[in-house]
Amino acid sequence: MTEQGGPDLSALLAQERRARLAAERLLEHKSKELFSANRQLSEHARKLSDEVVVKSAEAQTYRTEAEELKGENTQVRADLQKANKQADKAERRLWEALETIQDGFAVFNARNQLVIANRAYMAMFDGLECIRPGATYQDILEVVVEEGLVDIGFEDPSAWQARMAGRWQQDRIEPLTVKLWDERYVKFLDRRARDGDMVSLALNITETIRYEEKLKEERTRAESASRAKSAFLANMSHEIRTPMNGVIGMADLLCDTDLTEEQRLFAETIRGSGETLLVIINDVLDYSKIEAEKLTLQPEPFDLERTITEVLLLLKPSVQGKGIELMLDFDMFLPTRYVGDPGRIRQILTNLLGNAVKFTTEGHVMIRVTGIGSDDGADQQRLHITVEDTGIGIPDDKVDHIFGEFNQVEDERNRKFEGTGLGLAITQKLVALMGGEIWVDSVEGEGSCFGFRITLPLDEGTDTPAPLHSTDLRTALVIDAQDINRMILDRQLSMMGLRVTARRSAEDALADPPNSFDLIISDHKPPGTDGLALAQALRDRGERGPILLLCSEPGQLDSDPRMQGVTAILQKPLLRRDLFQKIGDLGVTLPAETPLPEPPAPEPPAQADRLRVLAAEDNRTNQLVFRKMVQDLAIDLQFANNGHEAVTAFQDFHPHMIFMDISMPEMDGKEATRKIREIEADTGAPRTPICALTAHAMAGDADEILAAGIDHYLTKPLRKAAICGKIEELAPVGLSVTAG
Repeated sequence: MTEQGGPDLSALLAQERRARLAAERLLEHKSKELFSANRQLSEHARKLSDEVVVKSAEAQTYRTEAEELKGENTQVRADLQKANKQADKAERRLWEALETIQDGFAVFNARNQLVIANRAYMAMFDGLECIRPGATYQDILEVVVEEGLVDIGFEDPSAWQARMAGRWQQDRIEPLTVKLWDERYVKFLDRRARDGDMVSLALNITETIRYEEKLKEERTRAESASRAKSAFLANMSHEIRTPMNGVIGMADLLCDTDLTEEQRLFAETIRGSGETLLVIINDVLDYSKIEAEKLTLQPEPFDLERTITEVLLLLKPSVQGKGIELMLDFDMFLPTRYVGDPGRIRQILTNLLGNAVKFTTEGHVMIRVTGIGSDDGADQQRLHITVEDTGIGIPDDKVDHIFGEFNQVEDERNRKFEGTGLGLAITQKLVALMGGEIWVDSVEGEGSCFGFRITLPLDEGTDTPAPLHSTDLRTALVIDAQDINRMILDRQLSMMGLRVTARRSAEDALADPPNSFDLIISDHKPPGTDGLALAQALRDRGERGPILLLCSEPGQLDSDPRMQGVTAILQKPLLRRDLFQKIGDLGVTLPAETPLPEPPAPEPPAQADRLRVLAAEDNRTNQLVFRKMVQDLAIDLQFANNGHEAVTAFQDFHPHMIFMDISMPEMDGKEATRKIREIEADTGAPRTPICALTAHAMAGDADEILAAGIDHYLTKPLRKAAICGKIEELAPVGLSVTAG
């Protein structure tokens, strides 16, 4: 059994060992496969894990973005809802505002259909149901015409509709005003928008139209009142000046007769009072003309320096006995001739200088003229003119209103001075009318300086008066107590190349050695003596040079025997031209062997008829004044009481000249002149000079009078010198008007 069982066990054991080894090899093989599989699985799991992490992160990002988008969407919806509410609110407010305003508002689309309109716009159509959104503009035009809602006057309805429709087609639609059936006025302002819509505003301008109509009525009444005022002023001028002509004219004639001292005082008082009243009348009329804008300037060539001198000469009588010196300082290098209104410039200067003289009791009144080139060109000159005085001055609190109407600076010092208070107001307005400006500087108790600036054209072909350089004169002595006068003469003489020595008194002048100067110029009244006595003293000590005396009243010295020592008298205020000419003449030495030729004796005039003068004047007093004024002339005088008589007298009397009053009964002077000019034209007779005599003084009178055929123009009150001078001027050649 054992022997039989042994090999089987070994075989079994060997088989088992082989099986175990195979199993181990299989297990090892499977383990390797499993390990490989696990490794691959691990790697795959790791990859999957990484992908899961990435995907998770992406998913989280997507979830975050989704949340954010969800929040934004919610905010947008909220904002949109809020904006819609605000838009609705704004639209509601806008529409409520449009409904509140009284003016109409409407919008039409591109097809000209009404889209929206407020109640004010719809109210124009008086509740017509056919006028509603959707109605076309053409429909509206037809309805308002058919229903008579618009006043189209006498225009054809279809033509009116076509004109209104055509208006909307224009690139620039002009405003349109229409009158509605209920007397309202509506102004339409229409504008086409870029998208084709038409926005239309209908403004209710009824009150504006009524206000404008009221203004027109008031303007018409004002113009009527202005015309009435002008007519009143013209009539008042005539009515006042006519008797003033008799008062002043007769007083003037009375002063020329033999009178006692008392009678002469009475006559001169009457004449002076009349002249003062005339100044007041002129001030009132001038101011009224300026306020009514009836005053116009009459420019013409004139000499400014001579105009100023004439004003100063007129003021000379008013400074006599007051110890006031009137002086003129005219810039040496400034031209003297300009184009302007000399009458108005003279009026300005008279007002300023007259005021200065009135309020100055001692010292001087000086007018100073300087100038610079104008920005308007070389032919224009900007003039700076000042009037300086040493008078009472103006308080600081009164300076601002010194140019006001009827304003006078009144206090215990100047209450004695008379005047209308219009002079400076008129002066300011005249300067403004000339495009200039005026001002005043003043120190109370020391004096005032009134100045104005104007720009004037230069007179063509006029240069600054050049000094005549003497060949014989080298040195000059000036004797004058006034520093300003010495300074002015020093400048003027220096321009001529003279070396100037100035002395204040005769005593200082006599202290100089004899014959130290080629020329001596002295004031008529140097301190301590008079000019004639000084001239005689200079001659007595052997002075051989020319001596010129400056005097305000040269005529008073003509009969003085001491005039032998004076070479020449110069009128004060002194014109540059006169000074240069006089000194230039002194410097010319004529040879003794060549005497000046004697002028030929004039041939006696041939015997001729007396000058025939026709005076058309309806006022008997004025006829008497005129007759007395010309009584010393060798003329035949005839009067006509109205225009008809003047025309008849012209045909019968054949006058050489006619003085024609303008305001006369039956036929006035202008109509009578026209008749006379017609007669001359029909008969071929020569033109007879006609001079108007009128008391009218309104602006435009001169132009109207001269346009009637009148040649000359004199304003009443008449002056003897003006009448006689005009007769001598108009007298034909060969007819003498000198009596005897």
